[in-house]
Amino acid sequence: MTTTATRVIVTGKPSRRTLFRRSRPEHFERPGARARGRRETLAGYGFLVPWMIGFFGLTIVPMVYSLYLSFTKYNLFAPPKWIGFDNYVRMFTDDPSFMQSAQITLIYVLVGTPITLAAALGVAMLLNYRDRGAGFFRSAFYAPSLIGGSVSVAIVWRAMFAADGPVDNGLSFFGIDLGGWIGNPSLVLPAMILLAVWQFGATMVIFLAGLKQIPKELYEAAEMDGAGPWHRFRAVTLPMLSPVIFFNLLLGLIGAFQVFSTAYIISNGSGGPAGMTNFITLYLYKRGFSDGQMGYAAAIAWVLLIVVAIIAFILFRTQRSWVHYAGDNR
Repeated sequence: MTTTATRVIVTGKPSRRTLFRRSRPEHFERPGARARGRRETLAGYGFLVPWMIGFFGLTIVPMVYSLYLSFTKYNLFAPPKWIGFDNYVRMFTDDPSFMQSAQITLIYVLVGTPITLAAALGVAMLLNYRDRGAGFFRSAFYAPSLIGGSVSVAIVWRAMFAADGPVDNGLSFFGIDLGGWIGNPSLVLPAMILLAVWQFGATMVIFLAGLKQIPKELYEAAEMDGAGPWHRFRAVTLPMLSPVIFFNLLLGLIGAFQVFSTAYIISNGSGGPAGMTNFITLYLYKRGFSDGQMGYAAAIAWVLLIVVAIIAFILFRTQRSWVHYAGDNR
């Protein structure tokens, strides 16, 4: 028995030499490894510098400055004049055009988003059970989402739904004479919603990816228990697809609040007829760049941001009651 072992047995404490041996690392760091790690860290931060410059210079700083401008009277040609909350008070108490714009935008969001999600989910479920030609149909349904927001498509859409356009002539063939959708205050908003629904391709692809991840054993077990197609959809498809539904719903709502180019093209920038395409983003543009009221436009932009943030917060807070993740014990 060694002296160290004897000391441990007798005293219960190891010697200093034993402590030194235990504290000494088995593998020493090779020379230059620490310097090389430091260089790699600096290189990583160096690659982040352009993004940081863009994030702060093109996002954070303009946002903070626009928040300041929302409390001022500013027309691009004179220095901003501080007026406090006057822009916000005017917005909700002395601007009926803004209230109409907010109402139209909410109708567009609350009607167009669910219809788009339903259409995308329906087509995704059809493609999920189709093998022959599935790639072609996926591409065909996805293509409108790539070009739907372009100016050219908005021009074509306006021509299709105008008086004596293809849609008007097709309906007249069946005895339905509407006189065009674009010039009709009661039909121009449905035409805009149809354009949004037509662009469901990206949402459909995400739904299709989610459907591919649902185990087939769950459908087989439900079918053995006597569940029909509707019950399998409610008990298996919707719960397993709820995270994807939540993701598409959140993106759909945020995107619907930002509609601008199609409304601008279809109405020629006027927001007509009767202000039925005067969405908040278009109204903001008109106030800021047409009327020169940049301070008031900044206030509208911040109200829009707050509304979208509140909706996103509500969705995240309520997701625990209807969104089910794999391995969740709730």
